[in-house]
Amino acid sequence: MLWWHWMILGAVILSAELFAIDAQFYLVFLGISAGLVGLADLLGIAMPEWAQWTTFAVLSLVFFFTFRKSLYEKIRGGGVGFRDTISGDIVNITEDLASGDESRTEFRGTKWTVRNTGPGLIPAGARAKVVKVEGLTLHIEAE
Repeated sequence: MLWWHWMILGAVILSAELFAIDAQFYLVFLGISAGLVGLADLLGIAMPEWAQWTTFAVLSLVFFFTFRKSLYEKIRGGGVGFRDTISGDIVNITEDLASGDESRTEFRGTKWTVRNTGPGLIPAGARAKVVKVEGLTLHIEAE
């Protein structure tokens, strides 16, 4: 592929991660790898197409295993104590939520997915207690 093909591929992949898809930073490193292969070709490091694809794959894997986890935790709030500060808080439920069901509700100015992990129905308008946080899902029980 030509150098500018790699650059366009990198830009499209980076844009997908940053603006459309939350792929937990996998696409960021694919985009960076594509950009680096394009940059190498632009700087005159001539490689056959199989070597370009191999370099792209190797760079992507190296970035995944070296930087992704630490960078994702820093940017997405994976710091120590983040999840502990939400447990025990109270959430207002906007629609009936049977045991095991999920819904969306506003909490701390943001829409969250809430899952009723308690034994019974939580009626609309009721308050519920956060017992656990799993990603962007709040596990709740009736107060």
